[in-house]
Amino acid sequence: MEAIKMIRVTAMVDAPLTKVWTYWTEPQHIIKWNNASPDWHTPTAENDLRNDGRFNYRMEARDGSYGFDFWGIYDTVEPNKAIAYTMGDGRKVAIDFKETKKQVQITETFEPENENPIEMQKGGWQAILDNFKKYVEEN
Repeated sequence: MEAIKMIRVTAMVDAPLTKVWTYWTEPQHIIKWNNASPDWHTPTAENDLRNDGRFNYRMEARDGSYGFDFWGIYDTVEPNKAIAYTMGDGRKVAIDFKETKKQVQITETFEPENENPIEMQKGGWQAILDNFKKYVEEN
């Protein structure tokens, strides 16, 4: 059996860990940053942040042409440290939050899907992570 090649994206956020965690996990913030480009948005977000809890983010094109639910079940939640979840399609995701003196390094590692090229998937997830960084640092 072939080993699954994981995709990794990372960002250094200039903010305290508690702020980073809050903005990453609370729906009123998630709807502000969870998009890869300005022509997309997340009109609603639900987040039951606990082991076996469920999250659901509605992602839509701003022109109304397309939308989908991005959802999953939390496998592990370690406040201010790590989150692991299984997406609705069964793929695994792990997110680590590491505090340095003035920044927080966020690393997301995820299993790719089979429809889109790896570089496209990595680019999309990195764009969302970069948007998160910008939102946290500007608010």
